[in-house]
Amino acid sequence: MSITVRRATPRDAAAYARLMSHPSVFGNLMQLPMPNEELWQARLSESTVPGKPDLLLSAELDGEVVGSSGLHPAGPQLRRRHVMFLGISVSPSAQRRGVGSALMAAMCDYADNWAGVLRLELNVYVDNEPAIALYRKFGFEIEGTNRAFAMRDGAYVDSHAMARLHPNPPTLPAQRT
Repeated sequence: MSITVRRATPRDAAAYARLMSHPSVFGNLMQLPMPNEELWQARLSESTVPGKPDLLLSAELDGEVVGSSGLHPAGPQLRRRHVMFLGISVSPSAQRRGVGSALMAAMCDYADNWAGVLRLELNVYVDNEPAIALYRKFGFEIEGTNRAFAMRDGAYVDSHAMARLHPNPPTLPAQRT
């Protein structure tokens, strides 16, 4: 078993459409059922334009895309430019095989060591215990619960707001005298 984490490209559109069409994947995300390749082609093309602050990663297991993750600006507000929002998905066939951990490690490394991110945020449905455990493993803490956060399969579901602060924020170099 060999997990490879790399930047996503528009060529991943068909794989993303397959991944996001699985009910246990889109059901735990803010995705809608029945995605298609054209939708993902447009999303991946837009998000991977040079100069965009977003980071999209694909995880491959033995050459097949089985996971995705993304870091996205929390919004256009100048006072929140130190914050990015994280999303992740893993194919049911690849869960509990290290794919989620590989994606999370890559996301946290990028945020901490390259992007100057102080705070990572995410939302997770309260009944998604495996995801909550993964996020806790990487230092995320529950900061609150959003009641009736989203509709899933005909019912409103609650979600936890989770966040992780940089574990060792960068400091300025010592001033030379």
